[in-house]
Amino acid sequence: MAMHTQRQAADGFVYVSLAQLMALEFATRELSFFARQPRSSILAGNHASRLRGRGLNFDELRRYQAGDDLRRLDWRTTLRTGKPFVRSFTEERDRSSLILMDQRMSMFFGSTRSFKSAMAAELGALAAWMMFQAGDRVGGLIFNDSQIDSIAPLHSRSRLQVLFASLVRQNQALSVETVADADEAQLDKSLQHCLALAGHDYLICIVSDFAGAGPRTLQLLHQLAAHNDVIAMQVYDPLALKLPKQGRIVVTQGELQIELAVEQRQVRQPLGEFLNGRLKEVAQLLRHSQIPLMMFSTGEEAVLQLRRELGRIIGAPR
Repeated sequence: MAMHTQRQAADGFVYVSLAQLMALEFATRELSFFARQPRSSILAGNHASRLRGRGLNFDELRRYQAGDDLRRLDWRTTLRTGKPFVRSFTEERDRSSLILMDQRMSMFFGSTRSFKSAMAAELGALAAWMMFQAGDRVGGLIFNDSQIDSIAPLHSRSRLQVLFASLVRQNQALSVETVADADEAQLDKSLQHCLALAGHDYLICIVSDFAGAGPRTLQLLHQLAAHNDVIAMQVYDPLALKLPKQGRIVVTQGELQIELAVEQRQVRQPLGEFLNGRLKEVAQLLRHSQIPLMMFSTGEEAVLQLRRELGRIIGAPR
């Protein structure tokens, strides 16, 4: 009962709440996956140029007005009437989007600010609100070590609430007392499920630590990206970059837990090399997939990192 109460009283760092995810709507104003990126952005020439964006539908012919783009002049009508006419267009605003959110036991870890599972939930919600505000139909897949919850895309606040409620249920089900019957292929199964759901021109956002990624993962990412826009958000813990010089850490995988004294060089050096090497290995695999990759540390607020990754200048005058 105490554990149930603890999870319901989510602090946003270990467990998330529905109210927390719904409130993130206000943090995504002016954020877009399709905004023009400054040259200094890591996504310049990468993220922005690889996303197909929405199409334009012809709206009407109208008289030229000062400031109109001359490239939109309709020469036939202009020559026939002797007066300049331009074509006006409206942007398509009914794209379908899917967000894959990882809530496996490999995500239930954090050494600094928050757990990877909580960070992934927050990033998934931020992405969902961005898509919703762009006029997209939003759905998603939430997966843990044994199940995949599927929410069909719809442009509706109530659908987002259903999506977030499913995410919160899986997030709050995570526990150190859980005996994880981990399926190493669960990430690939989720990608395969997404491939079956997505048609053409979907926007697909994958939020995960990508534990267990391998050649099959790369193949599925290639297949998804062939006809859709795919973005990868890799969540990692700062411990993977630099181990502390003193103290002890607990490493767990399913039922097995081992306490390691990191002040011992023979422990710290190989463990640090393994964690750092694994992080780089996964990041390299994702880059080989040629899909835009954004990396998020659990040691910093999600929205601040998202703004930076999208090329925003924090604190700039508006």
